[in-house]
Amino acid sequence: MIFNKKGHLIGLDIGTSLIKVAEVKSNGNGPVLNKFGIASIRPGLIEDGQIIEMDELVKAIQALLKTHNIKSKDVAISTGGSSVVVKTITMPSASLSSEQTLLESIRFEAEQYIPYDIDDMNVDFQILGDNDGNPDQMNVLLVAVKKDLVSSYIELTDQSGLNAQVIDVDSFALQNIFEAASHGRSNGMNMLIDIGAHKTSLNIVKDNSSLMMRDSSSGLGQIWEEVSSDINCSIEDAIRIVSGVDKESMSQDALDEMCQNFAQSWCMEIQNIVKTFQSKSTHGKIEQVFLTGGGCLVNGFVNLLAEGLSVPVSIFNPFEGVIVNPKKFSESLVNQGAPFASIALGLALRKVDDK
Repeated sequence: MIFNKKGHLIGLDIGTSLIKVAEVKSNGNGPVLNKFGIASIRPGLIEDGQIIEMDELVKAIQALLKTHNIKSKDVAISTGGSSVVVKTITMPSASLSSEQTLLESIRFEAEQYIPYDIDDMNVDFQILGDNDGNPDQMNVLLVAVKKDLVSSYIELTDQSGLNAQVIDVDSFALQNIFEAASHGRSNGMNMLIDIGAHKTSLNIVKDNSSLMMRDSSSGLGQIWEEVSSDINCSIEDAIRIVSGVDKESMSQDALDEMCQNFAQSWCMEIQNIVKTFQSKSTHGKIEQVFLTGGGCLVNGFVNLLAEGLSVPVSIFNPFEGVIVNPKKFSESLVNQGAPFASIALGLALRKVDDK
């Protein structure tokens, strides 16, 4: 997860309501932001990571790249949701005796944790090191993604005229830019939370290693659907209301109450996950929480979560992980784009020969 200039990639974050693109290049001082852009897409093009409207999504990606004059064709993309399984497991260290033994053990263990036919999944892993509680065991990060999901994203990039060199997991991409931006920050245990339109991803990390990842279906889309139902409008109109573009179609008090209710629900869900994790963990307590994604902007959410967890909670600025030329990127663009840029920037720090 360390940036270098060899084989640089375009980071392309394909969300369910926004697509984001970032290009990062290197100079002697480190990674430098070269290009960054965001574009809205029509709701329904992607659902739970599955591409529903390929042609329209291809056009949106091509338009975004053209708008920001991005010429490079090699990209890193990511996905998440129920079609992706990420889990830290323990295995006997003896499994390392040979590559064949390790692969057979990994496949056997994967079948215990993956709720799908193992033959329908692409399985990868990374050995994290010895288990603290048992010297004869090792911790292994297991990642499995449905093959048809991978195929659809490769088709999407192919039709967009791009070469998908890396297909990552959303939580890993966020962790990547978090590590790049963490200079001077405590190496203690932190929680990264990305609240998107239809998915919330949680990643508890300590010393640059992930201890737990979890995805849920919570997100801004719940508020959009509630607004749509409440005043009988389209999802597109509901998005305009929630984002503050349309201030006339719904009273601010009613909208604030609705958002507050969902914020409290998200907080309870996160608190329960943290409580369960910490009841089983030997790694201590979470020290800080960093938020990203459009959901973190819901009024009152940051304070509610900080109160519920009794730890500092802040909105993460991923642009701290790269060098930003203020003459090229205005302060307002950086501030407004920060909650949405993490995954694209994390992907842009990847390189062609990354595992």
